[in-house]
Amino acid sequence: MEQHRTDNQVNEKKRTTAITIICVLGFIGAALAIPIIFTGIARQIGSWYPPYLGLSTIIGFVCMVGLWQMKKWAAYTYAGFVGLNQLVLLTMGVWNIMALIIPAIVVGIALTHVKKMD
Repeated sequence: MEQHRTDNQVNEKKRTTAITIICVLGFIGAALAIPIIFTGIARQIGSWYPPYLGLSTIIGFVCMVGLWQMKKWAAYTYAGFVGLNQLVLLTMGVWNIMALIIPAIVVGIALTHVKKMD
């Protein structure tokens, strides 16, 4: 009996363990960021920060969906977004090393696997 593969099954087979872990953690991070948008702590950083955090959460989530589907655009978009985010945080005086380390690791892993992506 012959089995037919769906596109999802093919992508699951191509997706590396590292990309899967990144995506799962990214989905969890996006879910955890949503309530932070509405806190006083976010407003203390600046009135601009809650909308920025909301937009960042949406962009990050969309990139994680794209990485889950092994799309090159997601790796490149996330890399560009990380660079832009570093500039914004530096300019606003709220940058710290953790804002760079974790995203840089994600970008490094994603770009390492970009040849396997559609």
